[in-house]
Amino acid sequence: MCIDASDLKKNYGIVTALDGLSVKVPCGAAMALIGPNGAGKTTTLRILAGLLRPDSGSVVIDGFDMYKEPMKAKAVLGYLPEDASPFLTLTVRENMEYIGALRRMDRAILMDKVNYLLDELELREYENSQVARLSRGNRQKVAIALAVLHDPKVLLMDEPLNYLDIPTQERVIKMLKVMNSRGTTILVSTHIMSIAQRLADQVLIINRGHAIWSGSMTDLAGLSKNDERIEEVVARLMSDE
Repeated sequence: MCIDASDLKKNYGIVTALDGLSVKVPCGAAMALIGPNGAGKTTTLRILAGLLRPDSGSVVIDGFDMYKEPMKAKAVLGYLPEDASPFLTLTVRENMEYIGALRRMDRAILMDKVNYLLDELELREYENSQVARLSRGNRQKVAIALAVLHDPKVLLMDEPLNYLDIPTQERVIKMLKVMNSRGTTILVSTHIMSIAQRLADQVLIINRGHAIWSGSMTDLAGLSKNDERIEEVVARLMSDE
C-alpha cells in the first residue's frame, strides 16, 4: 500500500471529525474520496499529508510511518489543499523554483520541470507576474504545479479542478491520468462524480467521519437501481447510512 491509514480518530472539541476511518490505496491506484460537506474529507487529507495529527490511529505513506519518519513520508508526497494559496508576493516562476529548492531537486531537472509546467498549464505569459495579481483560476494552476513539481509518488488533492475553466480542466485531467499511468498513486477528494469517474478507478465514500462504502468505480455503478445515475447511487448510500 502506498497510502495505509488505519483507525483514524479526530475530534475538534465536542465535534467528531473522524471516527475510526481507514484509508488503503495500493501503489499505482487512483481513488476518489467522496462524501457530503462535513464528512471529514479535508481532515483526512490533512492528516495523510502530515499537516494535522489525529487523536489516534496510524498513517504510513509508501512504507514510511508519518510519525516515526515524517521527512521520508513527506518527501514522496504531493499535496493540493482546497483553496490553495501559493506565495502571493513571489512570481509564478519564483514559486516553482523556491518549492523545487525546498524539495532539493536537481537544478537542471527543476528547470526542465518548471518550463514544462509553465507550458502545460498555460502559465508562460504569467511566469514573471506576482501570484497576487493573478486570477483565482491561474492561482489554482500555480498551486497544481507546486503539488506535482517533484513528480511525487503519492498525490493528495482536495477539489483540484476548483476555479478552472473547461479547457484547463481537460488539460489537468489529462496530466493527472498520465502521472497515474506512470505509477503515481492518487487520492482525490471531489463533490463532482463526473470528475471522480475520470480521475479514479476506486472509490471510498465517507460520512460523519467513517467509511460507508468502498470498492471500484465499476462496482459502484453496478449498485444502480431502476437506471439510477451514479450520483443518485451515492446519495442513496449516504442516506441509508
